[in-house]
Amino acid sequence: MGRPPEAPPASMVEDRGVPAVDRPQTVSQLIQTGRDHEAAQRGVREAASGRQSPTPAPDQGLERLMDPLTQLGQLGPVLGGVVAGITPDQLDRKTPCADYTVRGVLEHMIKGATAFAATFRGEAAGAPDVSDPLGGFHPALGDLGRAMAAPGALERTVATPFGDLPGETFARFVVLDGLVHGWDMATATGQPYEPSEALVAAVEAFARQNLDPLRDGQAFADAVEPAPDASPIERLTAYTGRRPLTEAAR
Repeated sequence: MGRPPEAPPASMVEDRGVPAVDRPQTVSQLIQTGRDHEAAQRGVREAASGRQSPTPAPDQGLERLMDPLTQLGQLGPVLGGVVAGITPDQLDRKTPCADYTVRGVLEHMIKGATAFAATFRGEAAGAPDVSDPLGGFHPALGDLGRAMAAPGALERTVATPFGDLPGETFARFVVLDGLVHGWDMATATGQPYEPSEALVAAVEAFARQNLDPLRDGQAFADAVEPAPDASPIERLTAYTGRRPLTEAAR
């Protein structure tokens, strides 16, 4: 009669006095026990504080928590929803991305997607048509996704704006770029923006490990202090140097 009671969440079990020695303590152990969300959160905390979990092997730590194609699969619908909600009269609104309007962000992303797709294929990039940024966005991003998912694409070394990088590492930069630009456009057009906390945590951990040497005041500005009540995505965008728009600036 009825369903048996569900097991309590892991956090509740821990609160009931499970000895600390029995609890997974490292990012690697959390991943191995299926507690990905906790692992992502712990990874972000440790990256922010300069601490690292002891003994995570290169293929077991937070970077393997969510592979870049899974990240892209989670980002795509959220980013696509924002672009679908942009109206032509909003294209010239300012965004939190310095010197970029909504149109500018779309054009930048179309050009980037075209160039990055060619990079993952080992080809020379052509010049994309950005005359219709709303109409051209989805085809460009779809082609980039196919290029990233092609067999061997993430295993090869690719030439990037940051120098030669493993394809998987550059794919994580692509997701970081798309995730933050989605917030730029959503903020400028007054839309909700709700990527999953697990996605944001994994991307933020990667950003904190890799971003500082790349801060040039343009692609990535100096980090700013997020508001005390900032959401996870707002904390990430603050780390990339974004400042919230005031109503007067829109």
